[in-house]
Amino acid sequence: MEGKRNLLFSSDPKARQVLYEWWSGLDMSRGDRAALRHCHDVNEVVFTPSFHRLRKDLLGEFYVNPESLAAVAGVLSHVKNNDTGSDFAVQMATPSSGSSNARVSGLRFRRLLIIEDRRELFTSMIRTVRLLDGTANIFDLAYSIYWWNEFTKKRWASDYYTKSPTEN
Repeated sequence: MEGKRNLLFSSDPKARQVLYEWWSGLDMSRGDRAALRHCHDVNEVVFTPSFHRLRKDLLGEFYVNPESLAAVAGVLSHVKNNDTGSDFAVQMATPSSGSSNARVSGLRFRRLLIIEDRRELFTSMIRTVRLLDGTANIFDLAYSIYWWNEFTKKRWASDYYTKSPTEN
């Protein structure tokens, strides 16, 4: 285990490269993407070969929490377009064209922030990605799901309400 480091999808170039290659590879292997999309919870994700490819590619250099990584893999299978222009919470607060309201309402956003259980987070994040029409910053989304904690929630609240301060 010597030399392994924490899995930081938001800032570690190697982690970002592995994640991006795995995610973009889902376009080439639509069966793998479909298998992940049909998973109803993180336990089912662990039974897919594509999850284990991602896990194996990360294990050499990183400490990997399988349940956290399974949540990341399952949610990212629903992302169609990677947009690294802003963090995920900002993307949730950004209005659709022709609208002045956040894509994810303030109420729905606050409901996300009170989630403690990673299994509940899994299903809620899939719904949120769908609200964003499948476009998300995969690196920030992966980091946020993997490291879901009070720090992440506070960062999201700051990002969301900085972008959309009047969203109720």
